[in-house]
Amino acid sequence: MTPLAEQLRPQSLADYVGQEHILGPGKPLRSQIERDELTSMILWGPPGVGKTTLATLIARGSNCEFVPFSAVLSGIKEIKTVMADSERGRRLGLRTVVFVDEIHRFNKAQQDAFLPYVERGDIVLIGATTENPSFEIISALLSRCRVYALRSLNVGEVSILLRRGLQKLGKTAGDDILEQIAIYANGDGRTAFNILESAGAAAGRDVEITTAMLESCINRKVLLYDKSGEEHYNLVSALHKSIRSSDADAALYWLARMLESGEDRMYLARRMVRMAVEDIGCADPRALEQAMAVQQAVHFLGEPEGDQALAQLAIYLAVSPKSDAAYQSLNAARALVQSSHAEPVPMHLRNAPTKAMKEWGYGDGYRHAHQFKDALTDMECLPPSVAGTEFYQPSDRGAEKRIGERLAEIRRVRRGDPEKA
Repeated sequence: MTPLAEQLRPQSLADYVGQEHILGPGKPLRSQIERDELTSMILWGPPGVGKTTLATLIARGSNCEFVPFSAVLSGIKEIKTVMADSERGRRLGLRTVVFVDEIHRFNKAQQDAFLPYVERGDIVLIGATTENPSFEIISALLSRCRVYALRSLNVGEVSILLRRGLQKLGKTAGDDILEQIAIYANGDGRTAFNILESAGAAAGRDVEITTAMLESCINRKVLLYDKSGEEHYNLVSALHKSIRSSDADAALYWLARMLESGEDRMYLARRMVRMAVEDIGCADPRALEQAMAVQQAVHFLGEPEGDQALAQLAIYLAVSPKSDAAYQSLNAARALVQSSHAEPVPMHLRNAPTKAMKEWGYGDGYRHAHQFKDALTDMECLPPSVAGTEFYQPSDRGAEKRIGERLAEIRRVRRGDPEKA
């Protein structure tokens, strides 16, 4: 039996869902197709977002012969055979679109084999890859192709596909069921169709697909979760407050809840970067370094390997010493700025790039820190009306205890008259 995803493969661009950033009205690829000005291209994106479908529609809309290739199954011999046929076709006025799925699996010699035919225009090459073309496609071929980055389908777009699937199957399901399938599929339309097809089979003669039927297909509990609703914010709040409270076990629990519910991993990474800044700050300056490293790891590894990096970060942040002193210091500075007159920059702090500005007094009285002992001066850097204000009040926790000791020394010197070095 033909899989549901194949049965519902769009037959025209009007039926195609997603990729509005390149296929919307006036967007680059859409314009290319409408003007029938095809050039060789690489479609780069995650699985199940419509790369093969898009290549087929491009060829169909341009009245080109469509020749699909699989980099897993094809070799140099097959490539040369198709290239020879395409060359003969061009002499007869025929155009050929050669679609290579998983083009990154071709080695250098195999990719080189396409070059002369792409250069002469014997073929329009469309390669599909889930890997970064900059690393996986040889530079000579890449320079002759335009790269289009396809995005994962969002929940709304996958839900549109699922409603078409329900109609095809003759089944019904609530919006919450479709949303859970879409979240579980994580932007992969093919996966979403496969889940829906399995749930439809589990329903048997019943018309409605229920939560129990869905759970039986994905072999796990369907958790209450809405990426744009209250439960989403409840869970991330619980994660944040568990980390702030130094409860590593609770942090892992709430993180696991969000991961199992299909939360966007990069969203979680962003939130934990914020936690490192807001709740740990200078008490452990490495927390922000760790958070940014994990953000890169999650982006690089994807799922499920990147999930372990998120867990590691949640534990690190939870056990780190906590301080919101840096966070509060900026709030205090902003409050003062908003409630007071914006005084001009003191003359001794102004830059004097011209002779005239020096004559006007710009830079007069500036004391260059490196000319003084310990690079400390008593020069006031705040405007007169707020001189001496101390916004930052470090805690006595973690690295901030040492920072506080150093800051006290600096402030003591600034209140006195340091000796010149």
